[in-house]
Amino acid sequence: FLVATYRPAWDSKIQYVLAQVGFSVGLGNVWRFPYLCHQNGGGAFMLLYVFLLLVVGVPLFFMELAAGQSIRQGSIGVWKHISPKLAGIGYSSCVVCFYVALYYNVIIAWSLFYMGNSFQYPLPWHQCPIDVNTNDTVKECASSSPTSYFWFRKALNITNSIEESGEFNPIMTGCLLAAWAIVSLAMIKGIKSSARVMYFSSVFPYVVLFIFLIRGLLLDGAMEGITYMFYPKLEIWGNVQVWRQAATQVFFALGLGYGSVIAYSSYNPVHNNCHRDALMVSGINFMTSVLASLVVFVVLGFRAKTIALRCVHFVSTSCRNLGLLNIMASDGSTHSVSIGEYREWYSHYSSMVGPNITDCSLEEEMSKGVEGTGLAFIAFTEVMALFPASPFWSTLFFLMLLNLGLSTMFGTMQGILTPLMDNFSLLGRHRTKLTVCSCALGFVIGLLFTQRSGNYFVTMFDDYSATLPLIIVVIFETISVAWVYGTDRFLDDIEVMLKWRPPVVYKYLWKYVCVFAMVGLLAASFLRMVFKGPTYTAWNQETASEKTLAYPGWSLAMIVLLIVFASLPVPVGYIHSMLQNRRLQHGHSEERGTQEMHREFYTKCSSTEQLDSNSHQVPPEEDEGFPRTTFLPTGNELYRLLPQQEDEDEEQDTGV
Repeated sequence: FLVATYRPAWDSKIQYVLAQVGFSVGLGNVWRFPYLCHQNGGGAFMLLYVFLLLVVGVPLFFMELAAGQSIRQGSIGVWKHISPKLAGIGYSSCVVCFYVALYYNVIIAWSLFYMGNSFQYPLPWHQCPIDVNTNDTVKECASSSPTSYFWFRKALNITNSIEESGEFNPIMTGCLLAAWAIVSLAMIKGIKSSARVMYFSSVFPYVVLFIFLIRGLLLDGAMEGITYMFYPKLEIWGNVQVWRQAATQVFFALGLGYGSVIAYSSYNPVHNNCHRDALMVSGINFMTSVLASLVVFVVLGFRAKTIALRCVHFVSTSCRNLGLLNIMASDGSTHSVSIGEYREWYSHYSSMVGPNITDCSLEEEMSKGVEGTGLAFIAFTEVMALFPASPFWSTLFFLMLLNLGLSTMFGTMQGILTPLMDNFSLLGRHRTKLTVCSCALGFVIGLLFTQRSGNYFVTMFDDYSATLPLIIVVIFETISVAWVYGTDRFLDDIEVMLKWRPPVVYKYLWKYVCVFAMVGLLAASFLRMVFKGPTYTAWNQETASEKTLAYPGWSLAMIVLLIVFASLPVPVGYIHSMLQNRRLQHGHSEERGTQEMHREFYTKCSSTEQLDSNSHQVPPEEDEGFPRTTFLPTGNELYRLLPQQEDEDEEQDTGV
């Protein structure tokens, strides 16, 4: 007899593609990739990134898509299907997904806060506030900038170091609760509800990016920004750290190791062309990074030129008053001096004006790389305050960040919920309760990040909680497919799914290139963390500036515990499987001993009885620590065979 085993499925192919793109295209494409291009040679870094994407990123992404689609399970079930000894890989993925979900939703809460503050004119970070006691500009703001002051003091109300915890930030706590509520409501019905939200959350950021690109190209300084972005510096290819950064960005951009890629692909039809999906999603991801980089660089070019022109105006006015500047601008005016004219004057008279007068270099302003939250909540907010109709542009920008974060958050949560529901039937029967309880637990633990020192913990989790464990997970994933199960057998199974065989080059990429590349990335990341030492950037209220501090001892212990706790399921799963196999072998030996005793008492039996007794024997476990003989589930992917012993017994009893 055959019985259908129900599993949710995507309503359409475009729904699935939007989900995968929404998960892989996240905040890192907007504020991490442009920064890496900015710091590491522009066009040269892009070429290096494309090379690593093709030889490492696409093969590993294709491997996860094919594994999830063929076995139709989450990350725990996929690796457990190959061998029970590998079940810990899936549990490690779930732990890392939970780490990421904890701090990622805090960034969504920050976006909600800024979006709520964008509905006013002028924007609250447009100028420094006035101290009511002294009737003067607030000192901390005057010593830094209005955007920095609003971010560090009004939004975060940050402490001077991670050791000063401070009280909870009530506004951010409310924003975090709202963020978790949105995630819970969007995922409460599984992929059916989250997929509907994906139609907006995955497409809307592209609309906003194109709008910002068109607007940015009309700004003064846009071409200088694009030139700075694409100008190649090929000498960076000899720097090992640049290779490490490029490989890490490929790794995180595609979402490898989280289990979310596997979870999403497990809801696909078994004959879906996952190879085409891997190429398409990887290509869209890269082009999105390039589009985001164009937007960032035209905006930073405008910002750099605005700052340089302010510098020229200030210095030229001061020097003119002192009689030191006697040049005429190109338009015949003695008041508007261009950057080029000023730089030419400065090259001749710099020795006469003293150290306080700078050269107002546009390139120097462009070289001041802004990364992560600093790019989104300081640099971009500063530029948008200069736009006409600034509240509109600010609302649009933070709504884009909100949707980028939510689409990635949905995939991250799916990487937790799908494996748990697949492997624990009790949880699978209570999907809604599991989703709500997971989000509630995430909010409670996430209160750690809403303290006044919460931003430092976000930095800690972002830098250390996911990187090493995820690399370890992907190394074991690749080894399990390439060496435990076998690349030839894996390609055979893919051929059954796709009705054609992928190129043989994947065999060598999985077996050698990807494994060695990931081991090298693990070694480079670990050595950098050990020799450089974990540090974080803190905001000092007295000096109104950032400074780099070393983590205290208890923070280092926390970092180690985060890494160990996420990596521990891999060896624990292996040891548990070994012990279980020994118990099974011991049980089989006792069963054989019992059968020998029965033979001593019963010397004669009919062939019919013997067949009947054999029909009642429980078949041994299919896998006692050895890899499966087939990667695909036995039989039709939607059906499983049911035992028929009970019916046979009833018929036999009736005959008697």
